[in-house]
Amino acid sequence: MKQSFTLATSLFFLLTFYVHGQTRQDTLDIKQVALDYIESQHNVKPEQFELSAHPRMVKRTFWTNKKTGKEYLRETFTDAMILLAETYNQDGDKFPENPKKEVVILDVFDKVASVKLIADDWIDYMHIVKLNGKWQLVNVLWQFNDSKDH
Repeated sequence: MKQSFTLATSLFFLLTFYVHGQTRQDTLDIKQVALDYIESQHNVKPEQFELSAHPRMVKRTFWTNKKTGKEYLRETFTDAMILLAETYNQDGDKFPENPKKEVVILDVFDKVASVKLIADDWIDYMHIVKLNGKWQLVNVLWQFNDSKDH
């Protein structure tokens, strides 16, 4: 009886992973989405950002009104991120020579993934979805390492 239960449990977890788990290629593709996102800014390559982001991607953070001290939600969309990638690091002085870009895949379930990107001055939490066979960035929630910088 115990052997049957163990075999059935193992088979259940194996099938669950097969149906809902990620493949090695999924892992590589998810990581590449996060790298395209940050490296597009490092390398001033807006086309690299466009490779990774869904056209309706939203990036959010909290921000502080310097006059009132009140915090609010600040949003940025795909078009603004393309412009940022095109202009932010044009002089090559916004990042260290070897910028930090640690990608941690927090969870993958079938066609959705949650990722943490650790950069030099901030962290990004990302939601990535697989649409029509392609992994794309749809949500980013970020914060400077020092929240007082907001």
